[in-house]
Amino acid sequence: MMNITDIKALSSQKKHLYVAGLVIALALTCFAPSTAQAKYASFVIDADTGRVLHSVNADTRNYPASLTKMMTLFMLFEALEAKKITMNTKMRVSRRATWQPPSRLGVKAGSTIRVKDAIYALVTKSANDVATVVAEALGGTEWEFAKEMTKRAHEIGMKSTTFRNASGLPNRRQMSTARDMAKLGDELWKRFPQYYGFFKTEKWSYKGRTYGNHNKLMKRYDGMDGIKTGYIRAAGFNLVSSVNRGGHRVIGVVFGGKTPTHRNNIMARILDNAFTEIDPQMMAAYKKGKKAEKAKKAYEIASRRTSTAWGVQVGAYGSIKTARTQAIAAVKRAPSYLAGAKTLVVPLKNGKKSVYRARVVGIEKREAYRACKALKRLKQPCMVFKAKNTEVAMNR
Repeated sequence: MMNITDIKALSSQKKHLYVAGLVIALALTCFAPSTAQAKYASFVIDADTGRVLHSVNADTRNYPASLTKMMTLFMLFEALEAKKITMNTKMRVSRRATWQPPSRLGVKAGSTIRVKDAIYALVTKSANDVATVVAEALGGTEWEFAKEMTKRAHEIGMKSTTFRNASGLPNRRQMSTARDMAKLGDELWKRFPQYYGFFKTEKWSYKGRTYGNHNKLMKRYDGMDGIKTGYIRAAGFNLVSSVNRGGHRVIGVVFGGKTPTHRNNIMARILDNAFTEIDPQMMAAYKKGKKAEKAKKAYEIASRRTSTAWGVQVGAYGSIKTARTQAIAAVKRAPSYLAGAKTLVVPLKNGKKSVYRARVVGIEKREAYRACKALKRLKQPCMVFKAKNTEVAMNR
């Protein structure tokens, strides 16, 4: 590190750059979360009724990462609705905004960006520099804007959420829960139908470059029209999804995915189970590829992925009740691999007596092996198996 004499020898411009870098480094050191261990959580609600359809660690406080930008956009949409700004309002880019770590759009200090472009930049590129631009335009400083974000979040029912910046960059006091993020996703599509369409943007071009949406699950999960991904090392891979199928809308949240694929697979699984609970006939027809053009329940062709025809067995027991209890306990012990999968009790004749095998089915082969490895560390017996057609059908 430079000493005082070295700093004095620098040009004025280089001094600014050196000090700026030092400030960012200190900020990230001071405010970064103290652990890199992400906590898994998942949650699904029926957006039409508010009914909880799935919940694992829903009230555990986690780092939201770029899910934070959902609240930044909520504040921006409110300002648009109140006519404080328009889509063509130009927001000034400060030097502080350009110092934000990636992901960045790369806007230059002293330039401006339109509100409309800022929305696209937050939704697709998840640009941290643009989040700061929005915060300073609406709140004067990002700190003041974050306080208003927190206040507004509490007003709409996000009681366990605290914001310290507009982007989701690491800060140990910036916390939220899966339940709160589901509430925010629900508010966004209900409150701002005129702006909600931004969240399904797949590509956006700006100054000769094209940016793709980080939410890759939208391309393969029919009916998904948003909302936002998020990642920092201490959070893992997060996602809030909003899906409309057969006239039903659900909001799903996953915190702490190990990889984007792992997170997306969990999300797809818990959403499928949620829709099955809401409308079993609709999902049965959907999965068989049927389409009723004149009926309310019209959905596109989809077939069950054979990659999820795997399961784990966690013992055989003398009673159905014990086997069911052990299967449910296995899901709770390894939620990051088994959340959203179905528990199953399979009888087996053993001489004159019957034993009951405790199973969890409807997962991918890799997740099955990883689940068993995690369960064995907890002294839980476990074996991987390829599910029979009847078991796969029951899991549908």
